[in-house]
Amino acid sequence: MKLILTLLVALALTLPSVFAAPKPNIIIIFCDDLGYGDLGSYGSPVIRTPHLDRMAAEGLRFTDFYSAAEVCTPSRAALLTGRYPIRSGMCGNRRVLFPNSKGGLPAAELTIAESLKGAGYATAHVGKWHLGLYEGSRPLDQGFERTFGLHYSNDMDARADLPKGSVGSPTPPHDGWNVALLRDGKVLEQPADQTTLTKRYTDEVVNFIGEKKGAPFFIYLAHTFPHVPMFASPAFKGKSHAGIYGDAVEELDWSVGEVLAALRKNGVAENTLVFFTSDNGPWLIMGDQGGSAGLLREGKGSTWEGGMRVPGIAWMPGRIKPGVTSELAHMMDLLPTALSLAGTPPPKDVTLDGTDLAPLLFESKPLTARPFFYYRGDQLFAARLGEWKAHFQTQDGYGRPQAERHDPPLLFHLGRDASEKRNVAAQHPDVLARIAEAVNAHKAAIVPGPPQLQ
Repeated sequence: MKLILTLLVALALTLPSVFAAPKPNIIIIFCDDLGYGDLGSYGSPVIRTPHLDRMAAEGLRFTDFYSAAEVCTPSRAALLTGRYPIRSGMCGNRRVLFPNSKGGLPAAELTIAESLKGAGYATAHVGKWHLGLYEGSRPLDQGFERTFGLHYSNDMDARADLPKGSVGSPTPPHDGWNVALLRDGKVLEQPADQTTLTKRYTDEVVNFIGEKKGAPFFIYLAHTFPHVPMFASPAFKGKSHAGIYGDAVEELDWSVGEVLAALRKNGVAENTLVFFTSDNGPWLIMGDQGGSAGLLREGKGSTWEGGMRVPGIAWMPGRIKPGVTSELAHMMDLLPTALSLAGTPPPKDVTLDGTDLAPLLFESKPLTARPFFYYRGDQLFAARLGEWKAHFQTQDGYGRPQAERHDPPLLFHLGRDASEKRNVAAQHPDVLARIAEAVNAHKAAIVPGPPQLQ
């Protein structure tokens, strides 16, 4: 027996990889314009989301999770780089990239996919990209081995004679937009059949999981919906109490269920972190096709809470204990968290704005207190420190051409007033002073990148 034990120890020392725990898989599921109040687990009384509700019940649901921007291009840049978008130049007066934009995510920016690919991960992007069309900024240039989806938002490349109001119609024309569906940079279908997108994205992810289950993988699933124009497959159209918007969200919920089922079927659920969130708040000016921010104020395009506080659910059965957390976290945290799980050190000479969430996710340890900064384009509009939020400028998401400046800043206690209705600045000058100190330190450390959205 002693000889056998000696041999086993020797084998363990000479072949450590045999005994080492496999690196965790990572999946980020990213919705487009999904509001804080659009899921059952976040209070929706009309949209049925049983798979996401189960995911939230089995995992950790964040009440205070934030996008890093109020619209999609900068938020996606922040997610993949772990940096405020002003650092990469992926923000500005034009707000998002358009088909005629000349810029994109700079090749010098290091993404989650690039870091994980270097650590031996298989990497796949599925869904909307919206980070650039040209060499250096495309998915295959930014660390993804495979890509399947759309270049940009599904309302772009509109037909020239499209009737006014079609984009926000509950029955938009199927042939109204010429946006292409691509695989690895090559056009598969143009225009894309948008009624099939959620299912085809889901099938792509399920197949990738089955193919790569024997080695670590990273999947970035960036859904097209519920961005307008709104479409759902025949299996879901007309089934929701919330119209076509609800149909699209309920199909997204089905998609999440299929992805989690594929992980279980392939025996990798316990070794896969899945994180579900949205790029920004709901597009309220679209009416019934615009979703809900719940009790939060305003929506997409604004730095009020409804524009940037979004659902956030982390799931890893057996590793993440079921619960709800009010810890402040944001999508820039996902890159350092992914690198930590992969055992990869953070990049040198790169300023990251996120923190590793692993202690919170796996040990229920509180995060170190830190400020969060709300940008609209390249302008700092607000800052949060603890439960306090100060607004230096405010502007509704759409419809108001100029921002309103506030001196002194507006001040809200988000723990008592998440709807931002009661300005208490006059009672708390000391809080405003602490927030101003954090803002000054932040501004001193920011070096804006060359503008990319012209």
